[in-house]
Amino acid sequence: MKNTIALLACLLAATPAMWAQNGYLEQLKVENRSVEKVNRNVRVTADFNLDGMNLNTQHSLRLVPVIVSADGTHEQPLDPVVVNGKVRSKVIERQQALGNTKEDDAPAVRRTNGKPQTLHYADEVPFKVWMLNGRLDLRAYVTGCAACDEGDELLATGGILPYEEPQYLMQPPAQPKEEVVKHRSEVRMARLQYRQDGDVVLPNYKTNREELDKVQASVDAVKENADLTITGIYVTGYASPEATVRYNLDLSKRRAQKFVAYVQKQNPELDKKLWHVDWKGEDWVGLRAEVEKATTLPRKEEVLKIIDDCQGDQDACEAQLKALQPASIYRQLLSEQYPPLRRNEYRIEYNVRNYTLEETRRMLQSRPDLVSVAEIQKVADSYGRNTDGYRQALQVAVRTYPDNIAARHNAALAEIETGHYAEAIALLKDATDGGLLNLLGVAYQKNGQTSEADAAFAKAGQAGSDEAARNLQMLRQSVEMLAE
Repeated sequence: MKNTIALLACLLAATPAMWAQNGYLEQLKVENRSVEKVNRNVRVTADFNLDGMNLNTQHSLRLVPVIVSADGTHEQPLDPVVVNGKVRSKVIERQQALGNTKEDDAPAVRRTNGKPQTLHYADEVPFKVWMLNGRLDLRAYVTGCAACDEGDELLATGGILPYEEPQYLMQPPAQPKEEVVKHRSEVRMARLQYRQDGDVVLPNYKTNREELDKVQASVDAVKENADLTITGIYVTGYASPEATVRYNLDLSKRRAQKFVAYVQKQNPELDKKLWHVDWKGEDWVGLRAEVEKATTLPRKEEVLKIIDDCQGDQDACEAQLKALQPASIYRQLLSEQYPPLRRNEYRIEYNVRNYTLEETRRMLQSRPDLVSVAEIQKVADSYGRNTDGYRQALQVAVRTYPDNIAARHNAALAEIETGHYAEAIALLKDATDGGLLNLLGVAYQKNGQTSEADAAFAKAGQAGSDEAARNLQMLRQSVEMLAE
């Protein structure tokens, strides 16, 4: 008779469970829910308000918060909490007292239906990147009499740990300054050979014909270009250190003056007012460069030290070079390192007319140095921003005018916006301007080089870039958010 009554009690208890199994979480309120990243953990806190829950006295309700990834492929259960009905709670207590049930580490409370009751929940789990933009579900597992499974329920409490890739700040394309007058210059060297102590230009002496032909060709290239107007020709004479400083200064003067006279005679149509002559005498800076390049010069480091220490009496310094032993050292200097120093440098300055869009487009293929950065920018804009034509035109601008900040900025920005991050880094890695360094930081970050991006943003901020200071803050917050 007792067994029959017990079985009937179970059947009667099971009847309301058939509808209650999908209703308990509807009766529960999740309040003050918080999911936050704390150091390398995720902390979940909430209040489970049971005031409206009418729990079957035979039931045990196991509540398990679960972190679920946005795509549903990962999940992390948190510590559960158990709510027992009145009868179920007494049964569990009796079984535990008799040692007839396994220990359950989950904290358990008894539900007293009809009375206010709130469970304060808190737990932490290690953070994983997949948790970003995920959700927190609350799952309920219901058991009834004789531990029979009464089904389970699910309550989605909403999204957690919202994260978006930072939108780093970058200045828009810069407008290059227009050149009111496009002023250009070309620097050349003429290494003529003279008879001993001579200063007369001898066209047919040794290799002079070839040198003079080069000079005339460079003058013709400017003189015969209708787009150019010569504004000045500047000649500077140099000498090697043998003989005295005073003598060599005068020698470099006479050779420069007679060189100019010779070239003027070949180009009588050029106004003589365009010509300007200067002379420097002995070229010790050039001597050091020539010695540095030498690969067979004995006692090279000692020669360099004499040159580097020569701050006053250059005649005395030259005497030290002569005194070096073996004597072949000085003979080699005379035959190999001194001759390149005996030269005239000349610079032809000229103005360039402005070009139309189509003319500029053609000039980019042949003489980009004759068009301005502003003209090149107009060609780039004509292709449409961030097209291949746009990028290629800006690359020409940087190659032609590597020190122009606007050209470098626009070219690097175009590379970043089209996903060519390595190319942008190559354009910017030697930058010192704050705006360019900020772009470098963005390029590094998008290329996955976070530490380099941090350093670039910090340097850019020190150089005065407000955008970089904000970008550095966003970067470090992002790094902290992603750290596991």
